[in-house]
Amino acid sequence: MSTSAPRRRTTHQSETCRFCGGTLLASVYDATFRDPAAEERLLFAIPGALCVPCRQLYVDQQLIGILGLAEARCTFAIESDRILRAGAA
Repeated sequence: MSTSAPRRRTTHQSETCRFCGGTLLASVYDATFRDPAAEERLLFAIPGALCVPCRQLYVDQQLIGILGLAEARCTFAIESDRILRAGAA
């Protein structure tokens, strides 16, 4: 006789928001980052994941370091239309 525990859905850490638990929308984003000196940088086609309910954008920390944005804060992000253009071509 075997007993089995209730099956739980396994979720990777990157699939849910760590703040609200909402589902993340993985895509490519155009984003504005502001550093502590208030200088802004606009970057295009950044791979990331957006939590729609709480509007938290997740970007790979290694990429943030490579781009020199370790001290910067994302102030605006919008899903890139690169995906839409690829489907229309």
